[in-house]
Amino acid sequence: MIKKETILSEKQLFADLVRLIESGKTEAARQVNSALTLTYWHIGKRINDDVLQNQRAEYGKQIVLLLATQLVERFGKSFEARNLRRMMQFAELFPNIEIVSPLVTQLSWTHFRLFVSVCGQKGIVAAKKGLFSR
Repeated sequence: MIKKETILSEKQLFADLVRLIESGKTEAARQVNSALTLTYWHIGKRINDDVLQNQRAEYGKQIVLLLATQLVERFGKSFEARNLRRMMQFAELFPNIEIVSPLVTQLSWTHFRLFVSVCGQKGIVAAKKGLFSR
């Protein structure tokens, strides 16, 4: 016959294991989100600096469309032109990696997308004045 204490300890062990697994999954998702958000920032920064040289020329729009087509073909819809432009705006709003790095541990890409949408051009002007670059 199985002792009552053994049954209780097995239930407690199971409950503890469930908490460990759920905690691990949550932490993994958080780390993946941070890595993706930093990647999106680097993509936006790279396009702004290397391709567009921080200018909004007509040829720049064409390059973004071409890059988007190629990236979507290889990596999927997350890299459509609209999303690349969001990444570019994100990098414009937060031009300093030292500001972005700690923020991505607390905020998701969705938070940053909303911030970019709300701030729009006014936020970019503020960023260029140094509000988010210190």
